[in-house]
Amino acid sequence: MQPIIIVLIILVVLVFIALIKTIQVIPQASAAIVERFGRYTRTLNAGLNIVVPFIDTIRNRIDLREQVVPFPPQPVITQDNLVVNIDTVIYYQVTDARAATYEVASYIQAIEQLTVTTLRNIIGGMDLERTLTSREEINAALRGVLDEATGKWGIRVNRVELKAIEPPTSIQDSMEKQMRADRDKRAAILQAEGVRQSEILRAEGEKQSQILRAEGEAKAAALRAEGEAQAVRTVFEAIHAGDPDQKLLSYQYLQMLPKIAEGDANKLWIVPSEIGDALKGLSGAMGNFGAMGGNGTSGTANVPPQERREKPSID
Repeated sequence: MQPIIIVLIILVVLVFIALIKTIQVIPQASAAIVERFGRYTRTLNAGLNIVVPFIDTIRNRIDLREQVVPFPPQPVITQDNLVVNIDTVIYYQVTDARAATYEVASYIQAIEQLTVTTLRNIIGGMDLERTLTSREEINAALRGVLDEATGKWGIRVNRVELKAIEPPTSIQDSMEKQMRADRDKRAAILQAEGVRQSEILRAEGEKQSQILRAEGEAKAAALRAEGEAQAVRTVFEAIHAGDPDQKLLSYQYLQMLPKIAEGDANKLWIVPSEIGDALKGLSGAMGNFGAMGGNGTSGTANVPPQERREKPSID
């Protein structure tokens, strides 16, 4: 009985192993390469798959998701013979598991070496300044070359990014000094523009102030002249209403003569011809006043009829 039990146990174990090898579960976004006696048979997709145990073997399991592979910095010589270190990142995806298994030994290493050689070819035709400012151009050119070369490997390169472009230390110092000089230059230009705008605004303000001041003075002079004219009219109307005689007018004329002569600019003063008439009128008035004081009668009573004058009328 014991040998039979041992044989049964061995058969059960073999059946269990055969079932394990027969049923293959492939995860989502993965693929498996099946070989029969060392030759490619088929590709297992995601899900439950049945294979022939001990005859079919799984050669490789491949992840079909997009992969990200950073490559270490690579020294590259530019057109102007400067060495720069460039870090790259490749985003790729396996589209054909069979080609990725049989067309290239190691597609990761192949992509890395192809990236380095392509970078050297692209950067070798650019100077340092263009290299630093043409990331998009370098990315597009690198992606085009990689996509074309890796297509037969069952690989699709989705994106190529340059993480960093590091020029030599001496060049970095020179670039920093140049950038600092450019910033100082722009600051000086902006300051000069600010000063110029300030001066222009100040001049515009002074101009407007002078215009407004002149307008104010002109209006004040016009109002002052209008007031003086109104005063003259008022005085004239008052004199006309008071009906003055020649004696009063002569006395007022003599009172105005000193005011006419006032001022430092009056170097020469011409006596008007009317002063004789004024003096005559004033002397006549003083004579009449004396006569009134001596005789106690009115001044017109002693004046001969031929010397009497009619009172001037002021229209």
